[in-house]
Amino acid sequence: MHRFSEIKGFSPALIAQLSKLGIYAPAGLLLHLPLRYLDETRVTLIRDLRVGEQSQVEGVVVHAEVSYKPRRALQVRIEDASGVLALRYMHFYPSQIAAMQVGTRLRVYGEVRAGFFGYEMVHPQQRKVLEDTPVSTNLTPVYPTTAGLSQTALRKAVQKCLTLCTLEETLPTWVYATLNHPSFANSLRLLHQPTPDIAYSSLEDRSHPAWQRLAYDELLAQQLSMRQHYARRKQSHAPAIAPSQRLVPQLLAKLPFQLTAAQQKVVHEIAHDLQQAHPMQRLLQGDVGSGKTVVACIAALQLIEQGWQVAMMAPTEILAEQHYKKLHGWLSPLGIDVAWLTGSQPKKEREQSLADLSSGKAMLAVGTHALFQDHVSFKQLGLSIVDEQHRFGVQQRLSLRKKGQHAQLEPHQLMMSATPIPRTLSMSYYADLDVSTIDALPPGRTPIVTKLVADDRREEVLLRVREACLQGQQAYWVCPLIEESEALQLQTANDTYAYLQSAFPELKVGLVHGRMKPAEKQAVMMGFATNQLQLLVATTVIEVGVDVPNASLMVIEHAERMGLSQLHQLRGRVGRGAAKSTCILLYNRQQCTKLGRARLKVIYESTDGFAIAQADLTIRGPGELLGTRQSGVPMLKIADLERDVELLDQAKLVAVRLLEQTPEAVDAHCQRWLSLGSEWVKV
Repeated sequence: MHRFSEIKGFSPALIAQLSKLGIYAPAGLLLHLPLRYLDETRVTLIRDLRVGEQSQVEGVVVHAEVSYKPRRALQVRIEDASGVLALRYMHFYPSQIAAMQVGTRLRVYGEVRAGFFGYEMVHPQQRKVLEDTPVSTNLTPVYPTTAGLSQTALRKAVQKCLTLCTLEETLPTWVYATLNHPSFANSLRLLHQPTPDIAYSSLEDRSHPAWQRLAYDELLAQQLSMRQHYARRKQSHAPAIAPSQRLVPQLLAKLPFQLTAAQQKVVHEIAHDLQQAHPMQRLLQGDVGSGKTVVACIAALQLIEQGWQVAMMAPTEILAEQHYKKLHGWLSPLGIDVAWLTGSQPKKEREQSLADLSSGKAMLAVGTHALFQDHVSFKQLGLSIVDEQHRFGVQQRLSLRKKGQHAQLEPHQLMMSATPIPRTLSMSYYADLDVSTIDALPPGRTPIVTKLVADDRREEVLLRVREACLQGQQAYWVCPLIEESEALQLQTANDTYAYLQSAFPELKVGLVHGRMKPAEKQAVMMGFATNQLQLLVATTVIEVGVDVPNASLMVIEHAERMGLSQLHQLRGRVGRGAAKSTCILLYNRQQCTKLGRARLKVIYESTDGFAIAQADLTIRGPGELLGTRQSGVPMLKIADLERDVELLDQAKLVAVRLLEQTPEAVDAHCQRWLSLGSEWVKV
């Protein structure tokens, strides 16, 4: 059975509601699993209730009234042979008042609280029953739903599909031989209709073998999809680039520093990929300040030497401009033209850059998302480099790559990230990529000292900033992230700038934010880079790309509002020179949530990007590291990368054998799981 329209009772309205949940077929509905369960299999006497527990109680209404003090509420009391229980509803309909008249027998389910006059439940589920109405024989599933689709309707729909659909295995039995898991059919039935003898905790924490079986199947589908994509890429064609004999040695001879062993290692890995006749798709990850730009430059030179153009895309104009200046400084002495392309540059300058790229005069293009606009054309693009790749959507990265399709050849792709990818993420969402890691910082970098300071000690921080700047150092003052309102964030930055100017009349203070014109922004950043400005007030626009070695102090306001990776990126703007560097995290005691405190603890205790990224995964889940809002990558519905790491390890091994031995089973399994959404592929 493949369509809801084939099942009696699935009305157009119900089908429309299910589509809002992303469910379009019976198979998808069966894999729409409960969030939690209610234990309505037994009725608890009121005297046996325990505060904090979810319980079901049956009793007769002895009091019901709408009170208006201190606020409008429906107050109800029910009574059984052992005592009285209060029910309180702040939001209710006239139909609920009518259903709870004195003398009505109710069965209610909710969390028990201690009220003024004994036990109470606030907004419990309730239904009218007769004295001999039997209790449920199974735990009651509670599903994720949408407005207008009741739990009752969802449960009935799931039960019909369970009855009518054949739930066959897609994979051979050896796949599950070492696992003590039930069959696919039994797993689904158990999770949709669990019996009361099953330990509730194993359902709640998803450690039950039925949950584990479906999590394993989902991880296996993800691994198979990734490997199929990897195999397809190996069958595509790209320019095979021989090692550089001229340009790379010339660059290395002119650089004022030597590559670290870690940089040399990844340079060789990339060079090996570029020699292959299929597209490279490599992720270059390295902590803040580890030297990824020079590695990317060396990769670019290998293609330029063979007559191929290179495009480098960055998510913000400040970062793109930083790359442009650095690459222009390295490459112009080698006689290589570098084009600069952003959405805000003057028309005449942009038209010149477009003409240089189209004719092949410019061999390297550096810019923002403007690089993948329709009117941008390359003569012969051989490599696209995407920095902070998780900030771009799948379609944006794909658009840039498509500009390089030349005579049936695809360009190579190098993605860079200063947010290290935890092992479980690299095994799952990045399994179709080759990953290179720069795992050491260049010599001479001093460790950054991180201090947590409550904002009621602001005067001490101001004194510290003044002393540092008067001693010849420079400092950043980062304004808080205000996601709800860009205008409010701008106002905060302007207010902070005005305040610090008056507080430090002896210092030259600058301001930079995302709404400034590029020329204004550039002038301020140049003033800071050349030490004409001692203190820079900035929004989080300076998170990536700003490189001022003399800046050794950073103050981050309302640090509790920011994500771990963002705090780590911001902190990485100091500590780029030889001077001892400090990052002060100002936080508000009253506004700091439990999540905020957890993040601040991690950033205070660690400067290791991998440890921070792993903590981010644990605290927030994979969405933050993947940039899911931008990427369109579907998250795992059942499996959890932290909890199910052993299943992921096994799925990774089994996927290889399945693809070799039973490709037809692979197709059936992927169809079952991936038809629910797009493939798990990072383009």
